[in-house]
Amino acid sequence: QVQLVESGGGLVQAGGSLRLSCAASGRTFRSYAMGWFRQAPGKEREFVANINWSGRDTYYADSVKGRFTISRDNAKNTVYLQMNSLKPEDTGLYYCATTRAAYETSPGEYNYWGQGTQVTVSS
Repeated sequence: QVQLVESGGGLVQAGGSLRLSCAASGRTFRSYAMGWFRQAPGKEREFVANINWSGRDTYYADSVKGRFTISRDNAKNTVYLQMNSLKPEDTGLYYCATTRAAYETSPGEYNYWGQGTQVTVSS
């Protein structure tokens, strides 16, 4: 079993930056691809980014491509989401999750989830 804890969220003005972290427990972390999702009030959970087990392959939603960067440090059991040029529409609860497949965008294909960290972007 894997436990995930997100951190790094907060309130930021449009155009600003935040870096989210997701710390994982368990020695099997490096065997999983990892993803970030977000959910705004009244909306469905939305795919943001995915990274394969080694960190070599990444995949992004079109809405964040060029602004967000996903990375991981397997020695620290941590995955990151660097978010630049933030927009009000990026506001939401951000979750990290584990999956077996790189490039996976469906929430149903992710098995372990964290509790989320809130990101609020003011205009």
